Amino acid sequence: MSLRRPLLNLVLRLREKRFLSRVEDPDELRDRFEQVAHWLFWPPRSAHFSSSVLDGVPVTWARGAGAAEDGPALMFLHGGAYVFGSARTHRSMLARLSERTGLPACLPDYRLAPEHRFPAALEDALSAYIALSAERPVILGGDSAGGGLSLALLAEILKHGLRKPLAVFCFSPLTDLTFSGDSMRSNARAEVILPAARTGELAGMYLGEANPGDPRASPLFGRFAGAPPVWMSVGTSEILLDDTRRMAGRLIEDGVDVTEVIAQDLPHVWPIFCPLLPEAAATLDGLAEWITCQLPRTAGS
Repeated sequence: MSLRRPLLNLVLRLREKRFLSRVEDPDELRDRFEQVAHWLFWPPRSAHFSSSVLDGVPVTWARGAGAAEDGPALMFLHGGAYVFGSARTHRSMLARLSERTGLPACLPDYRLAPEHRFPAALEDALSAYIALSAERPVILGGDSAGGGLSLALLAEILKHGLRKPLAVFCFSPLTDLTFSGDSMRSNARAEVILPAARTGELAGMYLGEANPGDPRASPLFGRFAGAPPVWMSVGTSEILLDDTRRMAGRLIEDGVDVTEVIAQDLPHVWPIFCPLLPEAAATLDGLAEWITCQLPRTAGS
């Protein structure tokens, strides 16, 4: 582990976890995350960003050096408890992944709660996915709530017999809005970003009166027979550790090829801290290699 890891964990605990423990205004949450992203999450110099719309859903395209204009694409659903976050907060990480894979990355700006409650985010994700997958093969991804959303979307794709993604990847996914995993309690103090005491409140902004056990909200309870390979990462000190562990078990029960990366004492969604954190770059390198292995082989390859 790098020397930067404990320093970053300390800063996150003292600043971000304390902020998330007290803030109540969704707009304040959104503004803070945008500011953090502006100062800490910078893209490679060669990155290029553009905007478009997929079936009414605004999207940002992130392209690293050498990213192809055609062929497969990444579609990434950002995290933020369904309340904050945007394509802007995550586009730098996706530009770095684009640079590593040679694939362009599409980041939908799905509607956020509490203005737009469940299942608005899933509806937007599904609309964007159907439009994009009609044009090109897709590798689906997401982080935190966006990771859970990508898995819920996968279940919907399978349920309705839609064109499958080539693969799915998730950073620290939120897969259980009933919050029944043991790590929600056992890692409450060790977690350096997410305050466990606020999880139900934030989920309530998204769910309203909806059932938290609905597979469209909690993919842990979904069905995944016939799904493509899935890659997931999580840190040992995260409150969402068991969301990944149990999700991996659920997928394996349905015969899915699962790659599980569990890293020692790294913060929630640590790849977003690339290049600040060496472990973030290493994880993106490993993920890029895995993604490359999921791509269709061309003639002569």
